[in-house]
Amino acid sequence: MAVSTQDSADEIKHLQRCINDLVSILALPAIWSGGEPSQIIRTLVDSLVGMLRLDFVYVRLNSGVFDIPVETARLAESLASISTSDQIGDSVNRLLDIEPETWPYPMPNPTGDEDIFIIPMWLGLQGEIGLVVAGSRRRDFPRETERLILGVAANQASLGIQEARLLTEQKRIADKLDRQVVKRTRELAEKNEELRKEMVERKLSEEALAETRSELAKVMRSTSLGVLTASIAHEINQPLSGIVTNASTCLRMLSADPPNVDGARETARRTIRDGNRASDVVTRLRTLYSKKDMSLEPMDLNHATREVISLSVGELERNRVIVRSELPSDLPLINGDRVQLQQVILNLVRNASDAMRTVDDRPRDLLIRTRREGQDHVCLTVQDAGSGFATEDEGKLFEAFYTTKEDGMGIGLSVSRSIIEAHHGRLWAVANEGPGSTFCFSIPANGRNHS
Repeated sequence: MAVSTQDSADEIKHLQRCINDLVSILALPAIWSGGEPSQIIRTLVDSLVGMLRLDFVYVRLNSGVFDIPVETARLAESLASISTSDQIGDSVNRLLDIEPETWPYPMPNPTGDEDIFIIPMWLGLQGEIGLVVAGSRRRDFPRETERLILGVAANQASLGIQEARLLTEQKRIADKLDRQVVKRTRELAEKNEELRKEMVERKLSEEALAETRSELAKVMRSTSLGVLTASIAHEINQPLSGIVTNASTCLRMLSADPPNVDGARETARRTIRDGNRASDVVTRLRTLYSKKDMSLEPMDLNHATREVISLSVGELERNRVIVRSELPSDLPLINGDRVQLQQVILNLVRNASDAMRTVDDRPRDLLIRTRREGQDHVCLTVQDAGSGFATEDEGKLFEAFYTTKEDGMGIGLSVSRSIIEAHHGRLWAVANEGPGSTFCFSIPANGRNHS
């Protein structure tokens, strides 16, 4: 009976320590908000070494994140003879090609003691920001709770570094735009004076205006990074809020007299579940945004459409949009670039949602359908109940820089049409008989694409 009581007490202490560490990790963004990347990294490594009693933590930021690569390491006192971060980095880099299933992996200890078991955590969707490597001489490292804390810490650090990079980029773009506005204002004033003297200068003035518009479009495309970061932060915030709630509940159960160990254990499991949900969001976003070049392969358009709906459901719910889908099971496969076609679908869905922002007198219905078109094509339609478009504007909808939105760039539909035409298909729009409009694209079924 004494052993059982001791085991229960040890388990309570372990759960309390895990929850306290998790709450501390979730509080880190408040500490480093608006700070430099070096501050974020120092806080991260100090926190992890102290919380998880690690022998070392190594962090490397890639050269593409900031001007130069950044390496930082924190060591336990027993490893004090390892004097530089690059020594640890050299040892770690030789092991990074090992298959993920083999992690944690033993790394020789430069001091000559027993092996150190290490596990890497990528910073960013695909490690584009850098990586965190934690090491311990314990053979049971990392435990499930330690793996959870490391994963949440890596996600928090990724968001913090992205925010720091975004702030730097926004300042650079703002400074550049200010210089461009001053320069272009002066040039246009000079050209307007010349136009009053000679009509032939009109062509030069128009070219200057076109160049200014092109440069502003580039600046606006750069700021789309902020929209993506905000979207990722919102999608991950929901499971993280669940983690905080479960952690608080677990602490109350453990503080009860007597402690509610079973209830605390269950809330800890829910905490792990919500951590996995946050990881799933990152995985789905990586699938959508990772590929760049066009790569044709047999694919199920229905499955690709469901993934886009799943990724967009949070934004659609915030806009009070009611989504319905009609995706027949007998739809033939197509040959296409999955990511590019999903970008087209995502653009059509977001345009439909935006078109219904001001609708208050009827449901904000959004219907997504797929169907066969003839014998050898597949068609997808996105139908909204929004404000629609004027008949005279139908021919302009897909022109570059034409937009009906106050904050739009007018390039989404133009790029979408280019993608569909690259798949030997067509993209068009029709006005509904009732309110709203319907956007459609049709592409060849599998085996019917032209070479």
